[in-house]
Amino acid sequence: MFRWPIAGTPIYGTLRSRFFFLVYPVAYLPDAFLAAMRAAMPAHLVFDDFIAACQRPLRRSIRVNTLKISVADFLERVAPYGWQLTPVPWCEEGFWIERNDEEDVPLGSTAEHLSGLFYIQEASSMLPVTALFADGNRPQRVMDVAAAPGSKTTQIAARMGNQGAILANEYSASRVKVLHANISRCGISNAALTHFDGRVFGAALPETFDAILLDAPCSGEGVVRKDPDALKNWSPESNQAIAATQRELIDSAFHALRPGGTLVYSTCTLNREENEEVLAWLMARFPQALEILPLNALFPDAAKALTPEGFLHVFPQIYDCEGFFVARLRKTASVDPLPAPGYKVGKFPFTPMKGRDADAVTRAASAVGLRWHDALRLWQRDKEIWLFPADIEPLIGQVRFSRIGLRLAETFNKGYRWQHEAVIALADERSPTVELTRQEAEEWYRGRDVWPQTPPPADDVVVTFQGHPLGLAKKVGSRLKNSYPRELVRDGKLFAGKA
Repeated sequence: MFRWPIAGTPIYGTLRSRFFFLVYPVAYLPDAFLAAMRAAMPAHLVFDDFIAACQRPLRRSIRVNTLKISVADFLERVAPYGWQLTPVPWCEEGFWIERNDEEDVPLGSTAEHLSGLFYIQEASSMLPVTALFADGNRPQRVMDVAAAPGSKTTQIAARMGNQGAILANEYSASRVKVLHANISRCGISNAALTHFDGRVFGAALPETFDAILLDAPCSGEGVVRKDPDALKNWSPESNQAIAATQRELIDSAFHALRPGGTLVYSTCTLNREENEEVLAWLMARFPQALEILPLNALFPDAAKALTPEGFLHVFPQIYDCEGFFVARLRKTASVDPLPAPGYKVGKFPFTPMKGRDADAVTRAASAVGLRWHDALRLWQRDKEIWLFPADIEPLIGQVRFSRIGLRLAETFNKGYRWQHEAVIALADERSPTVELTRQEAEEWYRGRDVWPQTPPPADDVVVTFQGHPLGLAKKVGSRLKNSYPRELVRDGKLFAGKA
């Protein structure tokens, strides 16, 4: 039998089916939190529905990566698996997913995920990027202030079609590596990564970006369906402390936004202190320089979550997803600059490649099927060759980067050693390829060499599975030497569907 929890008391629920009992923890909801939510919730919502929604398991959702595959082709490809995919109303590429094969193969171990065809992303997390590009907004230079693990950065890149440039910042050093791994898997070439406290950008890069997403660090009140213990350390005092940091972050982001640019502020929390009141503070600070862009027409039924100001305050019962908050603003005028940053950028270790050297690299890359558009430029550091998005070049010397664009190759005596991330992002249908069988593709992801049934057409070939690149292999006799990065090697059962 399933019991609703007493306020402030963690318990466990049990659901009976014909075949098994499912036991899972339900959310810990402190009394003070419930009181704050009752006060914050608009009159048209039922508080008991909020409690019930917090205790239901979160629906899983994915977003198709349109840099690699169209939504229609993706749906056709996964149709044999029997996945039940329900469209997310605010994201054309988003779907809630139910699977019968979940116990056999984790979603992250399916071929489609490993090859970057989709991203596992909570549905409400797709809202901020939809807002950023609403009403035909087409920014050329975008900043994602708190980017890891990369769900929104990869969504932004897909909306930009890998054109322009994204500065993806992450304060946590350990999460920068995860951010890069997801960017690489999704075939993104227009991102530059930084590792800073987001409060530096208003001074370091004043009025630089066409659009900025600040998905701010928050108290996480909206994620209890995914993390039942999310509110274990919750307190009104911690909310106020977090809100103080959020005010500093949004002030910095507003200074880094050019006049006419769009700022989207979002959180996965529900209290007004971290949401509406942060926006009220910013509007009071710059009353002549910003306007609210209402989100009432962002998607059908957006009005159910609309605040009087025009923000979206998504309580989990409204759309059966995580709790979320989204606000969209336009900067209408310049503001007084902040004091210059107190750090030194240091000497930039790369130099642009031009002339014969650049032509030689371009020809050699084309021979193995790696091609890029004019918005990517060749740069070199010692034996490393990189492709930088042109729209990030004006920022060089103003801020330190963890990495920029794609690491294309390393030079050695006999030519070039092409890098995995470049193959994933740049290989196209004209590449010399070897299509692997399902068994061969599984061996590839396990880091093993393969003996293909199809003879390789060249010494260096892009290996593919179901038409999508897995990496670059070198022919050694009758085998293909595996170049899959060791840190990405997978164990256990892979791929959905029957072998």
